[in-house]
Amino acid sequence: MFALNRWQSGTATLMALSVTVGTVAPFITAAPSFAQTTFSDVSSNYWAAQFIQQLSQRGVIAGFPDGSFRPEEAVTRAQFAAMVNKAFQKSQQRQAINFTDVPSNYWAYNAIQQAYTIGFLAGYPGNRFEPNQVIPRQQVLVSLANGLEYSPNSTVESTLQYFNDASNIADYARSPIAAATEKQIVVNYPNVKFLNPTATATRAQVAAFIYQALVSSNQASAINSPYVVSVQPTTPTPVAVTIPQGTAIPVKYDKAEKILVTKDETVPLTLTVSQNVVTQEGSVVIPAGSQVIGQLKPAQGGSQFIAQKLVLTTGQEYQINATSEVITKKETVNKGTSTGAIIQNTVLGAGAAAAVSAVTGDRAIATEEVLGGAGVGALIGLFFGKKSVDLIAIDPNTDLQMTINQNLLVSLK
Repeated sequence: MFALNRWQSGTATLMALSVTVGTVAPFITAAPSFAQTTFSDVSSNYWAAQFIQQLSQRGVIAGFPDGSFRPEEAVTRAQFAAMVNKAFQKSQQRQAINFTDVPSNYWAYNAIQQAYTIGFLAGYPGNRFEPNQVIPRQQVLVSLANGLEYSPNSTVESTLQYFNDASNIADYARSPIAAATEKQIVVNYPNVKFLNPTATATRAQVAAFIYQALVSSNQASAINSPYVVSVQPTTPTPVAVTIPQGTAIPVKYDKAEKILVTKDETVPLTLTVSQNVVTQEGSVVIPAGSQVIGQLKPAQGGSQFIAQKLVLTTGQEYQINATSEVITKKETVNKGTSTGAIIQNTVLGAGAAAAVSAVTGDRAIATEEVLGGAGVGALIGLFFGKKSVDLIAIDPNTDLQMTINQNLLVSLK
C-alpha cells in the first residue's frame, strides 16, 4: 500500500560572506557594478537560494573568488557584524567602546564598532567582543530583534511554545526570539518546529534571518518559503489519511556514526526521517526531514528504539507506536583501550560512558558525547574494578529503521 520515495533536497549552499575566516587578511569585496547572484554550490532548488540571491543583489553578502558560497560554514561574530552593517542603515544609539580583543588594525574593527553603536551587537564582561567566536542561531535572532527594537506583543511563553525545543532557548534570548518569531524573522530548515537555538549559525541560515528582518521592516519583499515560521499559519482543511500497520519508516542520525549503550539503560534519542513515506497515489504522508522522538530501551538482552512522537516538517505532531528491531551486536571495551578510538564518531548512553570511563580509567568523556547530556560520574561506581565491559553497538542509519505497529491517522494539509 505504501512505498518509500527518496527525498530530493537541494545541495546545502549559502552565499559566502564578503570576508573569509583565518589568520590571513580577509577577502573583502568593493561594491560591484553588478552583483553575483549564482554560485557553483547553490542550486536553484536549495532551500535558501532566494534569500541568498536577494542579499547578494543588495551587496550584503558575496561569493568567494572560486565562485562558491560555502553555505554550511559557520559565521563568526565579526563576520556577522560586517553583514549587519551592510544590511541596515540606522543612527547611532550609544557611544562606541574599545573592546580589549579587537585591536584597531583588526579587519572588522570598524564593522564591530558600528554594529555596537547602532544596537545590533554587544560585548562580554571585561569589554571583550570575541570576534572569532562562531555565533549561535539564538544570538543572531536576539541581535536582529534588539537592533530593530522589536518587542513581543503576545505572551513570550505562548509564542515560544510553537517550538518543540523551546526549553533550550537561553533566558536572555526568550523575549527577543518571541519578538523575532512574531515578526516572521525565524526560518527553520528542515523542520519549522525545531529552532535549534544553540546550534552554530551557518551562512545560509544567517542570510535567511537577515533577509526576513529586512522584510519585517518593510525594506524587502516577502519570499514564499515553507520554512519561515508563522505563529498564525493559514492552512487548508486537512484530509485524514491512515498509514497502515506494518509501514516502514526509514530514518537517519546525523550526529554520529555509532551509538553505544549498556543492555540495561534507557536513553533519549531523536531520529530524522530520511525518505518520504508516500501513499500508493503519490501523496506524501511523512515528509523527509520529519523528526521521530523516542528512546533506546533494553529489550531481549539488547536495545530497541521505541518511537513516542512524530513531528512532521509542517509542525504537526502525532503520538506514534513504532519500533525498530532489537539490536544485540556487542562491542567489548577492555582495560587499556584508547578512549579516543572508542568514542570517535560515537555518542554514548550515560551508562555506556560510565562503563568506558571506569574500564579505561579516562574520566574526561565530554558531556556532548553523552546522549541527553546525562551525568556520568554517579554511574562509574557500577563498573569499578571491571577489566572489560560489553556494550550494545548500534549503527543508527541501518539498525534503527522502524515499523509502525498500529494504524496511524495523519492529516494532509
